Amino acid sequence: MTSTAAPGSNAGTKGVARADREAQIVDVACRVFGESGFAGTSVADIAEAAGISKPLIYNYFGSKEGLYAVCVRYAASTLVDEIERTAQTGEVGLARAVVTLDGMFRVLAPQPWIWRLVFDPTSPPDGEVAEILADHEQRILTFGLEGVAELLRQVGNTDERDTSAMRAVWENVFRTLVTWWLENPDSPEEMTQRCIRLFDSVFGDGTQPLGTVSGSRGA
Repeated sequence: MTSTAAPGSNAGTKGVARADREAQIVDVACRVFGESGFAGTSVADIAEAAGISKPLIYNYFGSKEGLYAVCVRYAASTLVDEIERTAQTGEVGLARAVVTLDGMFRVLAPQPWIWRLVFDPTSPPDGEVAEILADHEQRILTFGLEGVAELLRQVGNTDERDTSAMRAVWENVFRTLVTWWLENPDSPEEMTQRCIRLFDSVFGDGTQPLGTVSGSRGA
């Protein structure tokens, strides 16, 4: 994670460059916000977890809301960038769905709190944070529509309203599977295989071996 220092300021505290110190604070704040939610987190909580003073946070980020906006931007960008990466693997249909989920599990495994940060129900409903989330939500919507349209075209369905309805279904399936995994953690590989079994059980007809999809990290 990187952070941009304020113009004209290069020094942090105790010999740490400001940009490095900011990045350290954001890293800790992402975890604290993700675990406790915006409403349940104070600047004092973050300062204590980071081993720094509250004034330093205010000096760097201006306010709790300012720091939260930086954290949300990082978390949302991380998730959307991964979805964009898997969208470029060339997989289509259910295979693309599996690759997308696999990529998400692998990104979230070392930092599960960023998912909760993006979907925090206590997040401010307007202002900079709301704008950041709306922008990234639109990017996710675009990728979702592309994937669903490919899936339906495989069975000869090009109806726009069907595509819209299926996108809503896929969005809920995607979020539910990721949320379930975060609440019932095992390895990304085990969860990906679980998704393959579920998709095979519901949609499989023996003609598409989902268990051999390519494009996922470590595949």
